[in-house]
Amino acid sequence: MIRRTVVLNVVGLTRALLGPAMPRLSAFARNGQLSTICPAFPAVTCTAQSCYLTGLPPAQHGIVGNGWYDRELAEVHFWKQSNHLVAGPKLWDKLRTQDSSFTCAQLFWWYNMHAAVDYSITPRPLYPADGRKIFDIHTGPLSLRPEIKKDLGEFPFTQFWGPMAGIGSSRWIADAARWIEERHRPTLSLVYLPHLDYNLQRLGPRDPKIEDDLRLVDDLVGDLIDFFQKRSVQVAVLSEYGITEVNTPIHLNRLFRRHGWLALKDELGLETLDCGASQAFAIADHQVAHIYLNNRALESKVRTAIESEPGVELVLDRHAQTEWGIQHRRSGDLIAVARPRSWFTYYYWEDDALAPDFARTVDIHRKSGYDPAELFLDPKLRWPHLRIAAFLLRKKLGLRGLLKVIPLDAALVRGSHGRRPEDENDSPVLLTEKPCSFEDTARSIAAEAVHHELLQYCTR
Repeated sequence: MIRRTVVLNVVGLTRALLGPAMPRLSAFARNGQLSTICPAFPAVTCTAQSCYLTGLPPAQHGIVGNGWYDRELAEVHFWKQSNHLVAGPKLWDKLRTQDSSFTCAQLFWWYNMHAAVDYSITPRPLYPADGRKIFDIHTGPLSLRPEIKKDLGEFPFTQFWGPMAGIGSSRWIADAARWIEERHRPTLSLVYLPHLDYNLQRLGPRDPKIEDDLRLVDDLVGDLIDFFQKRSVQVAVLSEYGITEVNTPIHLNRLFRRHGWLALKDELGLETLDCGASQAFAIADHQVAHIYLNNRALESKVRTAIESEPGVELVLDRHAQTEWGIQHRRSGDLIAVARPRSWFTYYYWEDDALAPDFARTVDIHRKSGYDPAELFLDPKLRWPHLRIAAFLLRKKLGLRGLLKVIPLDAALVRGSHGRRPEDENDSPVLLTEKPCSFEDTARSIAAEAVHHELLQYCTR
């Protein structure tokens, strides 16, 4: 028998954050079972979620990060959305074989589009032919989109990512979870709640202001737990990674540039990276970077250069990647891992005046790596909020333009993830209703084992 279950993915939640500022989640953990998760490698959104949903390591499911370099297209692809990218049967596939009436809702978990679930909602802008970008969502079935937008309003896209990111997006997703439950009663609901991700990266986990975010998430998740339990739906809470303090950005592409390994193209007086013509380049993803070599004869030199860079802890060649469970055709020829308090940028320009036009914008697809500076407004700008308001007004009028408000100062970032943390209290967690002692610190499971835990939890 499959028990109706909701899995609340509270991004960034760790044992270290549970406490007085999160009384309801702490009580949920205390009255049930808390398991520490040895995080996926790399400990980033897409990889972690794929491990949880397939029970496989990246070497098998293929999600080696939030993005990678496609060698055949000679293009970097970040934050793609097709579920076909993830190899292996998913959690819902296995549960459906046990009960033909099983249904699943996947709300804002990644690789959501065209997944074999019954109800899905994911952020998906519209891109008209005139170059505009219109915030929107994609749903499965497609008829769900107008129905939920009529009842809940437009998804607050600007609060999901960017300098205005905040609690509004998580509240909308929570309301969507209630809306789906009340109308469709899925057997399994997967719900993504991203709010903690924002200020933990902006401020770092030790900043006193984080307590405000903890309280906001605790209220939101606590209300969801109460809602689902009243409807006889059992609850599991998990997270993908823990965010730790950082103060040292590492610019591998600038290092490669100094060695003459990058190919840079002049586009209207600005510099863009030509990956296909470069001898070696890095795709940055938080505290992990994939290094791709178009000239394999340089591998030894590139590795030596990376290992000599302050802030780099280790470099994995193909043999070591096999041991780490990440050897895949999408992986870099080398993978660099940052030391504690360090992280990797995608920056390759030496002069900010020559940075590409998208560098100062929120543009998660054009950049050759993850850019946490997109969470900040450039402190050098006067009246940035007026700039944003004017830009949004122009968008409503159908006009095009660039919103250049993102700083190019990586030192602003205070929190990151991707490497496995030194302190287990900074690891992600899995909380379930099954009673056990909150003080039991011995229970630790691998990221891939979360899949088995959820299978057992749904069928016990």
